[in-house]
Amino acid sequence: MTAHVEVMDLVAQMKAAEQAFVLATVVRTVSVTAAKAGAKAIIRPDGTIVAGWIGGGCARGAVLKAAREALADGEPRMVSVQPEDMLAELGVKAGDNRDGIRFASNMCPSKGTMDIFVEPVLPHPSLIIFGASPVAMSLAGQARQLGYHVTLAAPAGDLLVVPDADTLVDGYALGELHQARRFIVISTQGKGDEVALRAAVAIDAAYHAFVGSRRKMVALREKLIAAGLAPEALDRVKAPAGLDLGAITPEEIAMSILAEITIERRRGQRLSSQATSS
Repeated sequence: MTAHVEVMDLVAQMKAAEQAFVLATVVRTVSVTAAKAGAKAIIRPDGTIVAGWIGGGCARGAVLKAAREALADGEPRMVSVQPEDMLAELGVKAGDNRDGIRFASNMCPSKGTMDIFVEPVLPHPSLIIFGASPVAMSLAGQARQLGYHVTLAAPAGDLLVVPDADTLVDGYALGELHQARRFIVISTQGKGDEVALRAAVAIDAAYHAFVGSRRKMVALREKLIAAGLAPEALDRVKAPAGLDLGAITPEEIAMSILAEITIERRRGQRLSSQATSS
């Protein structure tokens, strides 16, 4: 089995396990370089190269920096490592970006040029839904169509139908969660509100929201704080959940929540796109 096949086999395994990583691929070389076009490497979020090879220290620093940034905003990058005189001819300096290419200096004696495509591979975003309400059921189904890994947590006795979810939890005590970006919605609507809220705010997530009125959330907040829950934990919960679209039906409410989650999910990518185009 070739090294290329081994790298791609590991890519498939890590994707199936919902692990975050970067696939770096050498797409072009000029003159003498340690790695040649087609060379690949898998880079973990901690900077560890777990498989493959894209050359030595001449390119490693620039690629690892690009890998960290790509994992942070989900956007791929092209890195061009060139000797100083070649950069000067192009009118750029190490660290400059032009037409989507990040330039870096090759200080090695070989004085070769390498262009490396840095592609982030991220787990499916995780939507965790507490509750078995009609909104929760609709939210699970719609989110699955949008590529979310859906976990629905509710007492089995509350479920009138089998939800369209990747993971179903009986009750509100969740086990180990995979390392994806998480979005949490509490849609218990009167059945286990307090227990679900306690469980939800204990999970690190980019978004916490409660399906219910602001007045109801205030009352629950006061009750939970009196029971010893930290106010700042509850302050992260948005209520009511979703954008104000005038939604009435469970399906419309679920859509408004997913629209709000999408804004949060794409926030970093929008900012990165605006910075690149400015």
